[in-house]
Amino acid sequence: MRPIIGLTIYDDLSKNNLPIAAINTAYISSIREAGGVPILIPNQLTEAEWRDLYPHLNGLLFTGGGDINVDLFNGSHHPKVDEVSDERDTLEFAILRQTVQDGKPFLGICRGCQVVNVALGGTLYTHIPDQLPGAIKHDWYPDIPRNAIAHPVRIEEGSRSAEIFGGPVLQVNSLHHQGIEILAPGITAVGHAPDGLVEAVELPDHPFGVAVQWHPEWLTGHKEMRRLFSAFVEAASR
Repeated sequence: MRPIIGLTIYDDLSKNNLPIAAINTAYISSIREAGGVPILIPNQLTEAEWRDLYPHLNGLLFTGGGDINVDLFNGSHHPKVDEVSDERDTLEFAILRQTVQDGKPFLGICRGCQVVNVALGGTLYTHIPDQLPGAIKHDWYPDIPRNAIAHPVRIEEGSRSAEIFGGPVLQVNSLHHQGIEILAPGITAVGHAPDGLVEAVELPDHPFGVAVQWHPEWLTGHKEMRRLFSAFVEAASR
């Protein structure tokens, strides 16, 4: 039986200006192609509702999207902070903490990587160009193809990620203006951009707790990125 993977989503307006719950289908395709069954988790679920859904999920994918409320990590307010959803923050933080506590497999992507760090006690740069000395360009959007390679990421030898990706250096895209500043307790940084920004983290004692700052769902033409989704779905199937 194929594992059920819960995917977090964002709220938006349709072309007719009606409220919708949405997700980029690249996430859905990446999970399906890796052998999982994607299920979308609405931000409007109450605690009782998500707790009813949670036991039926074999894994969680925390997807990309808008910025986390800076008040949640005592961050500096910045005019570039955008698309904050307190409803989404509340739901994802609660589910992430439960997932970590239970040892349920999870994968975080971009915002999802930041959710993992902040929900467990870490902090973020609220705008990398202004706060990280010597920063390279990380915000390659919106007028650049999402699969455009932006920079390399060096993966730590001996890490779970090194085993998954099969090599010490990856070429990745980059679609974010925020990133990890101080790591949460218990999280290990296993990937770094050339400017030192953390690009991949793991929970060492977790069955599968991995998060990356880039967007592998747009890079599934690369075998390394397909291996990430396959490893996640395989872990969720056990």
